[in-house]
Amino acid sequence: MTPETIRQAANQPDPPDHPRHRSLRLRVRSVLEHPHTKAGWRFALFIQALIILSLIAISLETLPSLPGWAHGLFQAFEWFVMIVFTAEYLARLWSTAHPWRYATSFYGLVDLAVIAPFWLLGTDLREIRGLMLLRLIRVFKMARYARSLRHFRLAWQLVKDDVVAFAAVVALFTYLAALGIWQFEHAAQPEKYATVFDALWWAVITLTTVGYGDIYPITFGGRVFTIIIVLLGLGLVAVPSGLLASAFQEIRRRERERRLRQSRWHTEKPEDQ
Repeated sequence: MTPETIRQAANQPDPPDHPRHRSLRLRVRSVLEHPHTKAGWRFALFIQALIILSLIAISLETLPSLPGWAHGLFQAFEWFVMIVFTAEYLARLWSTAHPWRYATSFYGLVDLAVIAPFWLLGTDLREIRGLMLLRLIRVFKMARYARSLRHFRLAWQLVKDDVVAFAAVVALFTYLAALGIWQFEHAAQPEKYATVFDALWWAVITLTTVGYGDIYPITFGGRVFTIIIVLLGLGLVAVPSGLLASAFQEIRRRERERRLRQSRWHTEKPEDQ
């Protein structure tokens, strides 16, 4: 079923030979999945505003010496946000034609990760501060309504095969780098390069050109090997950036061609008539 079919069906009255709940599901699906409609646009703006206010509230909660009424207000707002997000999640599961596909999709998992800790662990997560980071996942929900972020998805589709192949090569090269530095430095620094797994830490921070300095070679062979690895790491870091840059250029070129075709069609259509 195409988006245009869903919008048309959602605006039609309930047919006598179909259950009313089917028409309601189409209307709900139109609001949730099509922000370019009037109702969908209002709902999208409401969700975006709620996400932004929620992120601001998270930041304000960290301020010291907040009055008691402020804590109560933030707690009430937290309940309101979680109820809205939970209702949205359940509505998407109910209205979509493929509930399991949505539940296992990226946005479905993000939606679930946002609401699950709240209902499973309670309103106060300060005792388990690590799980509070899941609340920041709400910001990814904005990607569903931001048209510009659609380019990231298209760019990934263009280069995902190259990136996966490149990641496999990098993983192999990282292991070879760890094995090489272990051969050079194990005898000189047995406490730091005890195993190849210890050397993997050095390989990762060296190939990514981070270089924390907590573990470094001291032998002549190890330093020469490190110079080679650093130079290769500079090239490895640049490859994914180049792939994504070329993909974005290709997407922009397609967008310009599409807009040019649309503009020509609109200018030529009155003359044809």
